[in-house]
Amino acid sequence: MKKKMICCTIALLLISSSVVSAHPGRTDARGGHTCRTNCERWGLSYGEYHYHNGGSSSGSKSAASAPKSSQKSTTKSTAPKPAAPAYTKSGLSVYFNGSKVKFDSEPLVYNNINLVPLREIAEGMGAQVTWNRDAGSIGVQRGNHKMTLTIGSKTVYYNGKSETVTVAPKLINGVTYVPIQVFARGLGAGINYSDYDKTLRISFGG
Repeated sequence: MKKKMICCTIALLLISSSVVSAHPGRTDARGGHTCRTNCERWGLSYGEYHYHNGGSSSGSKSAASAPKSSQKSTTKSTAPKPAAPAYTKSGLSVYFNGSKVKFDSEPLVYNNINLVPLREIAEGMGAQVTWNRDAGSIGVQRGNHKMTLTIGSKTVYYNGKSETVTVAPKLINGVTYVPIQVFARGLGAGINYSDYDKTLRISFGG
């Protein structure tokens, strides 16, 4: 008799504890349901899925479980810098036998080499120029001195003998430019350059 009473008492306690931990609402086949009524009273959030049998609850709100990224991309795309021009104005003044050579196009500097327009420097030094447009070659002659240059080629012929120069003759904005030192040497002239006032003096010896 006492054993039956003890068993009944334990059963009542289990039932009452289950009732205390529960709240209104039908459960599904898994023994749980979604809270819709008096959720805060039972320590739950509205819409939270939980179990009445003490199982762990699972929130149905995606906002609660999905962390929000507060980081923003700070990477800035940098535009490539424009390339520096290959040629710059040199401000060079050229004198031949004391007379200043006039240029229609500005003398330029490229890789620290002074370039001058071919036509004006040839006329200023009294040289004759012949063109072979098919071959892209230029013949220049004054007296017994003759040289042959080719646009874009560093090979120069002095009286038929080939030599390699630092900078090739170039066609820039429709104007043929030649290295002034190479040109003067090909005609047998001497040069004297002053960096102080950017002046180049050309003369023939004797």
